[in-house]
Amino acid sequence: MVALVAFGIILDDLVFPDGRTALGILGGGGPQTAFGMRLWSPSVGLVAAVNAADVPSVQNWLSDSGIDTGGIHSSDLPTPRAWQLMESDGRRTQLWRVEDLIVKHQLGRSLDKIPPDYRIAHGFHFGIHPDEDDDLAFIQDLRSLGGFISIEPFKPADRRPTQRQLQAILSQVDIFSTNLLEGQSLAGQASPPELAGRFLDAGAPLVVIRLGPQGSLVAAVEHNRRQQSNTLLQVPAVDVQVIDPVGAGNAYCGGFLAGWVQTQDLVIAGAWGAVAASFLVEQVGVPPITAKRLAQARQRAGDLIPRIAKLPFRSDG
Repeated sequence: MVALVAFGIILDDLVFPDGRTALGILGGGGPQTAFGMRLWSPSVGLVAAVNAADVPSVQNWLSDSGIDTGGIHSSDLPTPRAWQLMESDGRRTQLWRVEDLIVKHQLGRSLDKIPPDYRIAHGFHFGIHPDEDDDLAFIQDLRSLGGFISIEPFKPADRRPTQRQLQAILSQVDIFSTNLLEGQSLAGQASPPELAGRFLDAGAPLVVIRLGPQGSLVAAVEHNRRQQSNTLLQVPAVDVQVIDPVGAGNAYCGGFLAGWVQTQDLVIAGAWGAVAASFLVEQVGVPPITAKRLAQARQRAGDLIPRIAKLPFRSDG
């Protein structure tokens, strides 16, 4: 059995603000998310379709990090590939280097692509496209499996959804995570706490607003006996040197889901997410899982947890 499952692989061709490039980097959200999960769980799988020529290198990376390889599907089609153009102000533009039909086929998700021993996992995380409708059907299929469902937007929405459209998605998941730009594209201009409140009001039971160097906010509706209250936590970022921010949000989501599945504790989940993100930004690409890195993760989480603060919070939409 695999306890936690991530989805999708693309090859990233990175272009940094100073013109430097790094080509053919394993990315697309899935490996970064799986890394964040694997820091805290020994049982992680990744579901993805890649070209047959890329299968050995992908499987080697997964095996070296202790991530199950049973969800990797070999395909005659190219592995999805994209330019990632980064600006000095933190903005990033993705430009596909393959045809749309290849992207749709290789990154398409369905239950039949999930191995049987992955279907009884405790948690699943994946990215959604805010402007497309296919994701809701997959979420509903996953819901029938019984595990926790965590989602994040892949990109800002081209058009703001209606409240009903937002509710249709958020009411079906257990964790909704977004950065500030993506979140505001879905729910309008607002401060991070206000934005979190809007997503709670739209039906998300647990919301994470990721704020880069400013850390993250974790908001949840909690039920205590007959009372209902809203909780808001401020989670600082781990203080490390930032080399490449690509994939840090995905790693956060993987670490957060691992923490929530294992402990149901918002503080621990927030700390595990922030620590996972801190390792991603320290170099280009996804680092391998090593015994030293696992020990560092525990140390960073132990240092971070006392710094997590509970803030006054009221969700009023």
